[in-house]
Amino acid sequence: MAVRHQLVKRPPSEVWEVLEDGHRYADWVVGTHDSRPLDTRWPEVGSRLEYTVRLGPWTVSGHTVVRHLDRPNRLELEAYSGVLGTARIAIEVRQWGAHTLVIVDEHPLQGPGGVLHNAAVDALIQIRHRSMLSRLAELVEQGGSPARAQGEPATES
Repeated sequence: MAVRHQLVKRPPSEVWEVLEDGHRYADWVVGTHDSRPLDTRWPEVGSRLEYTVRLGPWTVSGHTVVRHLDRPNRLELEAYSGVLGTARIAIEVRQWGAHTLVIVDEHPLQGPGGVLHNAAVDALIQIRHRSMLSRLAELVEQGGSPARAQGEPATES
């Protein structure tokens, strides 16, 4: 299973400030070059976020739709990645003393990603989540200030 957790040394409200900013996803989602909400109501159910992934000279665009929102506890997304299909990404935010435990659960749903889903794919997702959750924690713990200058694309790891 591609489930991973991270302790963020800030209260859940500060984690939600970052999750609710559709322009900030590229700051912490690994592989995402930039992101922007397509709807002014992000992250309400049905709202969309568009993102760009750069692989060397190639650029691929995708989008993510909010499928479930239970603020301040859970945000569930469906990421559309073109020919790779779709994936379900559930982000759970739990009060953990004075801090927050963030749990991410991601699984391919449709397309080749869903058909070819196996333990090796889960291992790759785990590696990505380790970096992604570490970035999220760093971003929140620094008060939401980006590690890069505003307006510059995020760097990929």
